[in-house]
Amino acid sequence: MGSGSWTTSAYADYTKSVRGMDLDDYVNTSFTAQEIYKAHRLAKALDPKNITRECHDSAEHPESFPVILALDVTGSMGDASVRVAQKLNEIMTELYADETVKDIEFCIMGIGDLSYDEAPIQMSQFESDIRIAEQLDQIYFEAGGGGNHYESYTAAWYMGVNHCDLHCWKRGKKGLIITMGDELPNPYLPKESTYRYSAGGLAGVTGDNLQGDVETKELLEETLKKFDVYHIAVDDRATSYQRYKAYDIDEKWTELLGDHYSVANLNSLANVITSIVKEHAGSAPSMSVDEVSW
Repeated sequence: MGSGSWTTSAYADYTKSVRGMDLDDYVNTSFTAQEIYKAHRLAKALDPKNITRECHDSAEHPESFPVILALDVTGSMGDASVRVAQKLNEIMTELYADETVKDIEFCIMGIGDLSYDEAPIQMSQFESDIRIAEQLDQIYFEAGGGGNHYESYTAAWYMGVNHCDLHCWKRGKKGLIITMGDELPNPYLPKESTYRYSAGGLAGVTGDNLQGDVETKELLEETLKKFDVYHIAVDDRATSYQRYKAYDIDEKWTELLGDHYSVANLNSLANVITSIVKEHAGSAPSMSVDEVSW
């Protein structure tokens, strides 16, 4: 885990062997979510129950830099999630070509709704090579969610704090979490869920012994001690963002994260992600609890 580095040639070979397509054809072809995400259940490799994901320093990567990239895979995102997957090579190639971004390792997450979904949290290992794409392809695109106008975005924060072992912390460096979606921030993570198709809430999904629901503001305060946190709203006709702007999506996320919230369409998404990673990897100061408006 965490060895090697991303190369476009390796990804082109992977695309050819897995999809039978040249890389350019894959990137420029319109696919449905079901055509790309073919898993019909939670993959064992992505199961978050009783796991710890590691991003450790090594001779090859002496200053490991962990990035959790969490994608909303509920039904409201439509096929926009596919476009994100198609941007993967563009994102990785630019980052690995930048000498200021050292020893980057990505953990890929799929986020759903803990109140309603069968697989609301999916979490890969931290990797730095073609295994990033391999794990992304294992994500179960459940296309679920509920009618509450938010998904369990902060599950990525919870998993980062409680289910990761990162050597960067020992060096006084924060990790980075970027969530992407199209709805409001969730006010809490439910400890339990009685909906018959759900996985049973956060306790059931993670195997953790929880006293109650996990409130978002309290979780953010805890998370900011170990991670910089960003959220990107995906602005596309296929998503709910344009339809539900009346629910003050921009205002609520800005209240929560300040300028660590941004909006991107599918053409600008790769640039926004790479800019965030480069800024965090450089000399820019990390976000502190004192910067949060609430």
